[in-house]
Amino acid sequence: MKRTIPFRAALLVGLALVGLTGVVGAQTLLGSGATFPAPAYTKMFDEYNKITGVKVNYQAIGSSGGLKNIQDRVVDFGGSDSFVKDADLSKYPAQILHIPTVIGAVVVTYNLPGNPKLRFTGELISKIYLGKITKWNDSAIVGLNPGVKLPNLTIMPVYRSDGSGTTFNFTAYLSAVSSEWKSNVGNANSVSWPTGIGAAQNAGVAGVVKQTPGSIGYVELAYANQNKMPVATIRNASGNWIEPKLESISASAAGAFPADTRILLVNTDATAGYPISALTWIVVYREQKYGNRSLAQAEQLAKLLRWMILDGQKYVEALDYAKLPAPAVKAAETIIKSITYNGVPVLK
Repeated sequence: MKRTIPFRAALLVGLALVGLTGVVGAQTLLGSGATFPAPAYTKMFDEYNKITGVKVNYQAIGSSGGLKNIQDRVVDFGGSDSFVKDADLSKYPAQILHIPTVIGAVVVTYNLPGNPKLRFTGELISKIYLGKITKWNDSAIVGLNPGVKLPNLTIMPVYRSDGSGTTFNFTAYLSAVSSEWKSNVGNANSVSWPTGIGAAQNAGVAGVVKQTPGSIGYVELAYANQNKMPVATIRNASGNWIEPKLESISASAAGAFPADTRILLVNTDATAGYPISALTWIVVYREQKYGNRSLAQAEQLAKLLRWMILDGQKYVEALDYAKLPAPAVKAAETIIKSITYNGVPVLK
């Protein structure tokens, strides 16, 4: 259908409707979505601007919001920690691509007197969020943490109230380790939580947990570390107790990657892998000639993506993200090279 409003003008209207702001011009790219990688993206985009002069305006509004905005074509790219499932691909007006950017960890954090280092199993976490374990001194928690004095304090689970890739990966993990969770709650960007209180975005969950004694929540590792919050050690599928660190996050992603990179890393069978590790993606259209998009815009986008998976990786470890492993980089390069403008590859 022929557009009656220039694409960039329509983009501004769309951004205003969803609460996004930014200066749009020949040297600006617009994105929105996942809060999970936001600290890494902020650093990457700042460095890219210094090198190239291209500004990247990224609004961290949650994965569901980013996918909706790229679906509506009001941004150049969407950020998501959950890949689009086969059943949902037809909702997009054209073929979309998933480009992995970094690997992070969803961690379990809590607020207790003295914030002792705790151990959890996936089954225990699921029972807390199912509302079946309600006190911190429950025998199930005490049994996993001998020598730790746990208070007779009510547990307050905190969850994401917005559509979230962090929730997608967290509930994917719980579904993998708990048949009860899988059948009663399931796995999605948004689920019907049996108990607890909600907060928007990773920063919101971290803030509520930090301010609420007895609470427990799940956030990306960077948010817990930035707020000096404790994180739990979790037993993985191999029976090993694993802390969320760069080495264990990287270990979870070892091995081959599918060509489209749509893969879950939760409940890894890697003996040293952290069990709630997660990829995050940038989602774009393969064919970039739509609306009034120019070849220059398509080239800027493709060059940014190539820089992120190559040179941009050197900035992520300082922010508690793991670099993409070689198989993921190779798959991502192939995907980026498949981006076209009027049927012709954008990058030579």
